[in-house]
Amino acid sequence: MLHSRKILLLFLLLPALLSTCKKAVTHPDYRSEMRTFVERISAAGKAMKPGFIVIPQNGLELLSSDGTPAGNAETEYLQAIDGVGQEELFYGYDNHDDMQTPGPDHAQLLGMCRFARDHGKKVLVTDYCSTPGKISDSYSQNNAEHFISFAATHRDLDNIPSPSPFYPDSIGIDSFFFVWNFLYLIDPSAFATKDDFIRAVAQTDYDVVVMDLFFDGNDAFTAADLARLRTKASGATRKLVCYMSIGEAENYRWYWKPFWYATPPPFLVADDPQWAGNYIVRYWDPSWQQIICGANDSYLRKAVDAGFDGVYLDIIDAYEFFEQ
Repeated sequence: MLHSRKILLLFLLLPALLSTCKKAVTHPDYRSEMRTFVERISAAGKAMKPGFIVIPQNGLELLSSDGTPAGNAETEYLQAIDGVGQEELFYGYDNHDDMQTPGPDHAQLLGMCRFARDHGKKVLVTDYCSTPGKISDSYSQNNAEHFISFAATHRDLDNIPSPSPFYPDSIGIDSFFFVWNFLYLIDPSAFATKDDFIRAVAQTDYDVVVMDLFFDGNDAFTAADLARLRTKASGATRKLVCYMSIGEAENYRWYWKPFWYATPPPFLVADDPQWAGNYIVRYWDPSWQQIICGANDSYLRKAVDAGFDGVYLDIIDAYEFFEQ
């Protein structure tokens, strides 16, 4: 089932999409185009940095030929990724924090998470819940499935719920294979300065930190910053993964041009009314892909140069907007 946010977007985007349909009878295979895009990002990242980690979030239907656990595995796509992320598997579905995900939707998501796990991929689950009992239940159920989980107490992912993960360990993480827990912290606005953010994260023991490339606007985290973040409070090493939206453009990123408001490039479709400053893109457009992973100053190149160990790719399920 589509989230209410997605249903609203479909109505808002309908005029633009209908206009596009009138001009062309054929359209891309939207799922195949997203797979190809992720595969391209993976190939570029791993060429720049051996062992580079690629984790697409949501859109787990891309894993199989028919979007179900019964479908044939999409082998090339699976080979390109190291894990998958899934939001709201047990709690928080459709932006209802602290509420259990309804049975049919949960069953569908769980089936695809198991599909990923059974094909050797790490499954990172983000549940949105803040009640202590539900937090414990989220971690317990994910652990029973051998998923790595994070119970987010803030929907904006702007806080550190606890410096100690639910399932702590003291080993150094040299390989993504040995990850037991992760921290999802992509909005640093609650921290007064970049140094405050770095000190707070450095005092935690999470194996993986998923974070933004930038602290504030164009103030990117540097290789020196990441060197401080790479060591857990226990002294062991961890992995640092860069959050990257590839299904939407964001007007607060360095690549955004002011004239796009009046004269948008062909890959911009419409603004996302649920997230200010975000714009749905035709992600198969070469110009958009150049921004993400094709140019010397691409998003991917900036993440690699800063020292990130991988990328966490968001808005993978953008294909749903175009399919509808």
